[in-house]
Amino acid sequence: MSDRQASLDWLADPAVFKVNRLDAHSDHRYYATVEEAEAGAPMKMRHSLNGSWSFHYAANPASRPADFHAEGFSTAGWGDIQVPGHIQLQGWGQPQYVNTMYPWDGLEAIRPPQLPEHNPVGSYVKEFELPADWDGRPTFISFQGVESAFYVWLNGEFVGYAEDSFTPSEFDLTPHIRGGANRLAVAVYQRSTGSWLEDQDFWRFSGIFRDVYLYTTPDIHAVDLEVRADLDDTYRLGTLHASIRLADAAPAGSYALLRLRDPHGAVVAESGQVALDAAGRIAAVLEAGEVQPWSAELPRLYSLLVTIHRPGGELVEAIVQKAGFRRFELKDKLMLVNGKRIVFKGVNRHEFNSRSGRAIGKEDMLRDIRILKQNNLNAVRTSHYPNQTLWYELCDEYGIYVIDEMNLESHGSWQKMGAVEPSWNVPGDLPEWQDIVLDRAASMLERDKNHPSIVIWSCGNESYAGEVILNVSNYFRERDPSRLVHYEGVFHNRAFNDTSDMESRMYAKPADIEAYLNDDPQKPYISCEYMHAMGNSVGGMHKYTELEDKYPLYQGGFIWDYLDQALIRKDRYGKEYLAYGGDFGDRPTDYSFCGNGIVHADGTVSPKMQEVKFLYQNYRLTPSLDSISVRSGSLFAGTGHLELACRLLRDGALVHEAIVPLEVGPGEEAEVPSGLPQGIAEAPGEYVIEASLRLRDDQLWAAAGHEVAFGQSVARVEREAAEPLPAGEIDVVEGDVNIGVFGRGWQALFSKQAHSLVSLRYGGREVIESPPMPLFWRATTDNDKGTALAYTHGAWLAASVARRCTGWELTQEAGTVTVAYRYEFSTAPGAWLTVAYTVRADGSIRVRTEYKGAQGLADLPILALTFKTSADYGQTKWYALGPEENYSDRCHGARLGTFSRAVAELPSRYLVPQESGNRTGVRRLDVLDAQGNGFAVAAVSEPLECNVSPHSAMELENAAHVWELPAVHYTNVTVAAKQLGVGGDDSWGAPVHPEFRIPSDRDYAFEFILEPSRM
Repeated sequence: MSDRQASLDWLADPAVFKVNRLDAHSDHRYYATVEEAEAGAPMKMRHSLNGSWSFHYAANPASRPADFHAEGFSTAGWGDIQVPGHIQLQGWGQPQYVNTMYPWDGLEAIRPPQLPEHNPVGSYVKEFELPADWDGRPTFISFQGVESAFYVWLNGEFVGYAEDSFTPSEFDLTPHIRGGANRLAVAVYQRSTGSWLEDQDFWRFSGIFRDVYLYTTPDIHAVDLEVRADLDDTYRLGTLHASIRLADAAPAGSYALLRLRDPHGAVVAESGQVALDAAGRIAAVLEAGEVQPWSAELPRLYSLLVTIHRPGGELVEAIVQKAGFRRFELKDKLMLVNGKRIVFKGVNRHEFNSRSGRAIGKEDMLRDIRILKQNNLNAVRTSHYPNQTLWYELCDEYGIYVIDEMNLESHGSWQKMGAVEPSWNVPGDLPEWQDIVLDRAASMLERDKNHPSIVIWSCGNESYAGEVILNVSNYFRERDPSRLVHYEGVFHNRAFNDTSDMESRMYAKPADIEAYLNDDPQKPYISCEYMHAMGNSVGGMHKYTELEDKYPLYQGGFIWDYLDQALIRKDRYGKEYLAYGGDFGDRPTDYSFCGNGIVHADGTVSPKMQEVKFLYQNYRLTPSLDSISVRSGSLFAGTGHLELACRLLRDGALVHEAIVPLEVGPGEEAEVPSGLPQGIAEAPGEYVIEASLRLRDDQLWAAAGHEVAFGQSVARVEREAAEPLPAGEIDVVEGDVNIGVFGRGWQALFSKQAHSLVSLRYGGREVIESPPMPLFWRATTDNDKGTALAYTHGAWLAASVARRCTGWELTQEAGTVTVAYRYEFSTAPGAWLTVAYTVRADGSIRVRTEYKGAQGLADLPILALTFKTSADYGQTKWYALGPEENYSDRCHGARLGTFSRAVAELPSRYLVPQESGNRTGVRRLDVLDAQGNGFAVAAVSEPLECNVSPHSAMELENAAHVWELPAVHYTNVTVAAKQLGVGGDDSWGAPVHPEFRIPSDRDYAFEFILEPSRM
């Protein structure tokens, strides 16, 4: 086909999605020698074209250099762009973040397959030298990922056209290439028919964002290799089926030899000469005998060496393909891996880097997979497109179950602002969209079919339902019966229920899931998306994981999502920050809805991971002073790679630690001695018994000593008598406006006018910069905003900033002085609150807060006292649940102990400033300066919730970005009886579960002691 036949009409034609593109094939590597193949050396038959390319950007097709591909066309004055990379992150155009709507919504009135006039075009030119030893050999080019459609020319001649941003597109350059210098030209269009199928919840980019390379092949070449390593019905004996498709030029008499090695390198099976059949394939079966099965727990990989030979026996090509013997099946309505019921402890993962977008590299992937393994996640859904080949190889090697999802999402064509309205849904039942959609499925399957980590094919995401997707599902089943098929969209249209092998829903509440599981379910259930982790979230996750033991057909879920999709940007003063939708002037946009990760955009884990790691752990540890109950939820791995440590702490301080022998098989329970000496916990105090399972040796994904599971229990030994009041003298000076209370080395001042404690000095150092006041409002979280908390509960915001003191009282008794204030609130009629400060001779103040509830008021977001101290008090030490922030509905993964942290490090780095940094179960909190001087907050009877932050709730409430927060001058201390949970079933209306709310019609009281630090 000549260049004049390359047509822009293809961009808007669903029937044209590939021109001259080669058929999809496996992602195996091939070499000239066995030694290179077995060493996994860089492929000499590949030549990378990554790097700097000449580049021109046009905002629309009319302004592009139409003849740029012609020989002799000068690119003088063009810019340079890096490949792989996105156009919009290298100085041209702008990134745009939208979720469900199409990026042109409200700007152009179009319907599929029409395209918007704003269709940026990137024109790329690469001059390259053909490797000298390739001259005269067949040469091909592979584009691993181009968004969203592109045309290719070589030396002025048209080569081909392709769509599908996330699977390889390859072309034969042999007719056009020449020895020495060559000129490659690529025109990349941001919008095409593919754009209607790529409406994923992500940043909208374009360009050549994955690797580009040339490759050559020997004259006898394995174009495609398919390996299936199956287990028999006992899950012990393995049979490997191999099918090799040779290039059309392979002569009769060509043959292959196959040799299979186990994970330790021992040869377990070999073939004789396997001849080429009439269909151009070589098929072989190797009986491996008793094998070591592959699973995420024990990712044991075999190595299949395939050598291709000429009819005379000369070696032409060598391939090493990793294989894992495993069986994934649906049996008695349960999904089984190697005969065992699987529970997916999963997460949805975009390919993303905060600097390079979806153009990620090996280091990004290694970081991600280590984080997954270190935090007990065993599964990933590739939301919502196929990933780079290396990701699947790492999942094979490290052990991760994968739902491999094809590149399909047409969300904006059927759901508008949450309402299901599929009147113009694509692909639906439209036959003109069948081939383009099926091609995406085939491109994924054919490339990825040999990876044992992939256990389920997914037909895409949130594209409603219809015949087109049902046909894709049937294709998957027919082409690959060794895996199951997933699709969630049938929930909206049960006429296409057969599309999915499992019931799969998004953001269903635990009660809704139970209703399904109690109603004679015909399919196992997974939550393909749950626990929407936007901002400060993941509250109530335990309500989902508790279903795993209660209902066998509940087989886990996939958190949305893994990593915040935030991009590095500079503010007007040149300082970098993490930007979200709208920060680039992009409109329309969905703003910060891209920040849903359990990992921050810079690749560091967020505090939410603390809960995820605990609830996903494979071992349940219940310790006591005498013994530790160990319950293994592992399917295949015992505890031989782990050691069990038992620690005893008294009032947060370590008393004793022991390493306990342990040998518990998969799925077994055992009671083992704790290793703690008898009578060690007799002195008065609070005792924490903690059991910890740690890696005995280094693993690929973590060093020896890494904790994989823990459990705690708490016991108290009470003192025989109450402690007496501190001895000493107290002086009181009651003035007209203030009440002064004095003792040795301290002084306090209470104001009748400011209606609070206005000064507290220990050793001459002031503690109070802004007086304690009642607080009923927290800086709204993303989930709070999703439930319109400011609208429904805004009266408590007003009550926090506008109160009236209706009376005060001074009481003197032996050894104490009490000053009490009563507050009322115009926005909360009928409710009132008193704060009584009881000063003792040692300068400690017992603060008792009593809240009187009233009918007809919204629940309380928080019930607290808050005050400011100097920012010089910039260090904290906690005896509380930690070490990371936690809330009433997200504290299972927190442990009771003593932790230290700088005040500046306590708030979490969410994209939008919001409530963060809270700790529950607070027994004691010390707030200190650099010299260790300061004050403490100590619980009296019931543990407290506390937050220490450089910013007040009101400052956080009014900032949309971190850079909008004021400079730090204070340390804000908030002491609470309770705070509303953070929720997380979804972020657009799901309320916090009732048991984690604070009804405002009840009465509450809490107490703490404010005293000098004893540090």
